[in-house]
Amino acid sequence: MTRILQLSDTHLMADGGLHSGLVDTTALLRQVLAGLEGVGALDAVVVSGDVSDDGTPASYESARDLVGAFAAARGAGTVVWAMGNHDVREGFTRVLGPTRSVHDLDGLRVLVLDSSVPGKGYGHVGAEQLGWLRAQLSAPAPRGSLVVVHHSPLPAPTVLHEGVALSDPADLLAALEGTDVRAVLSGHYHHGYAATLPSGTAAFVAPGVANRNDVLVARGRERVVRGSGALLLDVDDAGVRGTFLTVATPGDGEELFVLDERTVDRIVAEVGLPR
Repeated sequence: MTRILQLSDTHLMADGGLHSGLVDTTALLRQVLAGLEGVGALDAVVVSGDVSDDGTPASYESARDLVGAFAAARGAGTVVWAMGNHDVREGFTRVLGPTRSVHDLDGLRVLVLDSSVPGKGYGHVGAEQLGWLRAQLSAPAPRGSLVVVHHSPLPAPTVLHEGVALSDPADLLAALEGTDVRAVLSGHYHHGYAATLPSGTAAFVAPGVANRNDVLVARGRERVVRGSGALLLDVDDAGVRGTFLTVATPGDGEELFVLDERTVDRIVAEVGLPR
């Protein structure tokens, strides 16, 4: 059995900066990790993108130190980091390492892709990375593989996220066909989400740490509330099981902001998928 805790969308900032001018995400990450103390022994922690919100080395150092200490205290010798659309390559690579990587968890292979597009909110994997992925998957791992990519190949839950979704999900799914990939782990949607891909592979989206998107908001609008979570994955010969974890923090459910249809359209036009 391999146990993995997946965190996502921590959106840390340097010097106690406030995400969206409202949330001290560094303090919030400390609270979330404290709330996860009972999770038990782990083999790895995966952070699936949007580690930072401002791209500063200081924000990545905070993530490395806080998550690293939490992982080490639970016996997890591996922390896996993925790039998200808010991350900046220079700061990320300086502190956390390469944006594309391979990890071995006692025969379970973890492959990390970089779906970020500099200056944009949408994701793109691209032919070069897909070629690399196919080459890695050409030889099966003893216990199969997991793929970590910030932008999920699953359909988006809100109009804003539809506009900043993965641009080439079909190409990614095609690269997984006939391989040993057992699950795809993503973030970006700030809401827990799970489905089975056409290939039979599981796909999970971890809840965000920084906040929670209200997927019941009227279509075309975007509503964000206080709320944090994580995903606990148990991987064995029988399958991959995911348990969504809600971590209680002060102000849970409090509305942070609402974007109307015009604002959503403007954001999508500025940073969304090419039209």
